[in-house]
Amino acid sequence: MQNERISEMGMAKWNKILHASRKVVPVLVGILLLVLVIAWLGGMFEEKVEPGVVVRPVRHKPESLPEDLVHEVEKEVYHEVVGTLKAANRVVIAAKVLATIEEITVRAGDTVTAGDLLVRLDDADLQARKRQAEQEVVAAEATYNEAKREFDRVKSLFEQNVVTRADYDRAQRALTVADADRRRAQEALKEAMVMLSYTQIRAPKSGRVVDRLAEPGDLAQPGKPLLILYDAESLRVEAPVPESLAMQLKVGEKLKVRIDALGEEFESAIVEIVPQADAPSRSFLVKVALPKRDDLYEGMVARLFIPAGVRRHLCLAADAVIRVGQLEFVDVIRKDGTLERRLIKTGRFGMPGRLEVLSGLEANERVVLYPKQRHGKKVTKESKSS
Repeated sequence: MQNERISEMGMAKWNKILHASRKVVPVLVGILLLVLVIAWLGGMFEEKVEPGVVVRPVRHKPESLPEDLVHEVEKEVYHEVVGTLKAANRVVIAAKVLATIEEITVRAGDTVTAGDLLVRLDDADLQARKRQAEQEVVAAEATYNEAKREFDRVKSLFEQNVVTRADYDRAQRALTVADADRRRAQEALKEAMVMLSYTQIRAPKSGRVVDRLAEPGDLAQPGKPLLILYDAESLRVEAPVPESLAMQLKVGEKLKVRIDALGEEFESAIVEIVPQADAPSRSFLVKVALPKRDDLYEGMVARLFIPAGVRRHLCLAADAVIRVGQLEFVDVIRKDGTLERRLIKTGRFGMPGRLEVLSGLEANERVVLYPKQRHGKKVTKESKSS
């Protein structure tokens, strides 16, 4: 019995060990596989290259190819600011009376001169008011003339002591009232003529029509825009300039302006600097005048180039650069006449045919030039040999 118990206890322990190993063994296998993968990625199972120096063949500069020096130059730096063309003199044309539009003589893009007829409104109602005012003037003139003759007669009799003072005062009062009625009728006629003149809307100044907001048959309402025009000679660039640069600018100073749509640059003077900074952008609104041109329109994009100091940089002939894919190389001539292929990084073009060098070269180093007609062939040949 005792031996049987001992054997049962041994079997129980063995079963526990087997159960625990089923959980531990997969974890150990996973860790082992992970170690093997890391070792493989680290190159443990690959053949190692012994350290040493690879000697490349020495190259000399061909006598047929020209050379050039790397120059250090000073260049004025400009801060580019994007602005918009806007007109200083912009006019909104609207009606002063409520009437139907009979005719609009212009369209968007037309050029008008001061005094040109732009819009003609229906004037039948105002013509009737004018005729009525004219008849009232005729009646008031007749009444005044009659009162004047009566006053003159009474005045003559009063001077002869034929009529009383009350009759004289009565005639004078009637004359005064008739004169007031006459003047009131004349002013009413003037008002009717002014209202009638509002039915013909004319250009207040010369300019170009920007937009046409109504059509014949529409009802023109007082204050509602019908046309928008601006003076083409008042076009200017309005651009927000950072306060650090704007504080250095002065009215009358010349700035370079570029019109992207035309691809042209020219110099123009600052006409106004708004003396208040925009809080969110920390910038001042600078306004620059533009020359009068027929191909400039309101709303076009313009760029102002604000002077921001002077920067020194290296300048290299563009023919010296050898491009292999995205990489840029030059062949530097050492003091002993041998060539050194050097990786460089270039920036933007400066003067024609020369590039800004950002890194890889020093001032006064000599480089080999490869003319453009042989550049592609040279790149292929050198890239294969390297």
